[in-house]
Amino acid sequence: MKINTIKHEFVEYIPDEIKEGILYISIEFATATHKCACGCGEHIVTPIRPTDWELTWNRDTISLYPSIGNWALPCQSHYWIKNDKIVWSRKWSEYEIEFGRKQDKKKKEKYYKKFKK
Repeated sequence: MKINTIKHEFVEYIPDEIKEGILYISIEFATATHKCACGCGEHIVTPIRPTDWELTWNRDTISLYPSIGNWALPCQSHYWIKNDKIVWSRKWSEYEIEFGRKQDKKKKEKYYKKFKK
């Protein structure tokens, strides 16, 4: 069943049992994990890194940027987490998914290129 809100919980380690409707955030390991908001039960891992996701905490709610597009999963759900709310977005076409993947790859190559000698 689709959810429209998500609670956040700061943890040192991501728990073995991921509960529905909770975004687990490990600052130490720069990772956030939750079950897919569509209700399919898949675990979604969002690395908090300059080339992946940005996490914002205003001492009350959590937001993740960019959106979460579960293109490799059968559900292919697409949503944003904004201020502890799930904001549903439309599914992308195969062209949009492929284009987005290429853009992500370019972004990572550009970012990590500056660390190469």
